[in-house]
Amino acid sequence: MKKPIKVYLQYPWKFPDSPYYKYLIESPPKGISFQNIQKQKGVITNKRFFWFSNFLKKQIRYWTNKLNLVILNAHLSPNGNYDLVHCAHCLSKNINKPWITDIEIAYSLFISGDGLSKNKKRILEILERKNCMKILPWSEATKKEILEFFPEIKNKIEVVYPAIPAQKFKKSNNKRLRIIYVTRYFWIKGGLIALETLTKLKRKYNLEIIFISPNVPNKIKKRYPEIKIQELVSHKKLMHYFQEADIFFYPSLLDTFGFSPLEAMSFGLPTVTVNTGGTKACREIVEDKKTGFIVDAPYYKGNEIYKKCHSIGDNENKTINELVNKMSQLIENKKLRERMSRNCLEEIKSGKFSIKERNKKLKKIYEEALKK
Repeated sequence: MKKPIKVYLQYPWKFPDSPYYKYLIESPPKGISFQNIQKQKGVITNKRFFWFSNFLKKQIRYWTNKLNLVILNAHLSPNGNYDLVHCAHCLSKNINKPWITDIEIAYSLFISGDGLSKNKKRILEILERKNCMKILPWSEATKKEILEFFPEIKNKIEVVYPAIPAQKFKKSNNKRLRIIYVTRYFWIKGGLIALETLTKLKRKYNLEIIFISPNVPNKIKKRYPEIKIQELVSHKKLMHYFQEADIFFYPSLLDTFGFSPLEAMSFGLPTVTVNTGGTKACREIVEDKKTGFIVDAPYYKGNEIYKKCHSIGDNENKTINELVNKMSQLIENKKLRERMSRNCLEEIKSGKFSIKERNKKLKKIYEEALKK
């Protein structure tokens, strides 16, 4: 009997904050034993801790940039009884152990400095080391982005999509159709567009809206009294809401990947979302007209997007009208919802986001890394 391959998970921050690693640890590839998993609990759902974690990260990035400190997102794993290191969207400083890294977005390779251009040489030196065995972007969009900066490592790069377990659930016969919107970042995830769209739909149909987002200003809550806005909920409660819902609404304007649509798909929820220049993996996650609907929306570059997401202009009104149209199709057509629901479940059970597909790829990558 083969000894299990011991893989040390190296996180960029003390408290990992991504369901990617939660699902990886809960359903590991056969013959793989993950180390450093005690603190992995998935996403942060405690409001105070979530606020503090994000405040701390922003402060670190702000001050290191202000002081012109160029810091790579590279970490040294402690010595231990393991075979290789799996870096959680970061780089490894280890020189005596083989390592791989999964990458959500190319900019996660550094903490500070003026973008990838100034860090390119230093990052490339690390990526070209012999013990850097594989770079695993979460999407084809991220792979393309990385190769634009580092064409030299094209033989080391391979897309491995995040995976979500297939859920065991029984749908309730709701008296009213339920739509769920959930995010931890209200403004940039299209919160204002979501409230406008859902208010229009609620006035047109007999709907139940589950709207979850922290730190929504009171003036916004007063502006949309028809929508009850909840704060962050536990992962267990969120899974219950997904089970009870019929449609997932996710008009995010900026996304490095987007785990919520995957979790919604695992409960057979068709997703209505938007495609902008800032949601590069959108079309890889949701297949238009098959597992949901995608509405093309304007993309504002740089800091302009953070200003635009705080107001509704002509472009946003056009997007809202298109979203209302797509949502209405799903609301009115039960057979369409059921067909898309089946497609979602199939994608999760045996498609590119399945545990089986991810584990097959990862196990092969781990094994090949130890042979070289």
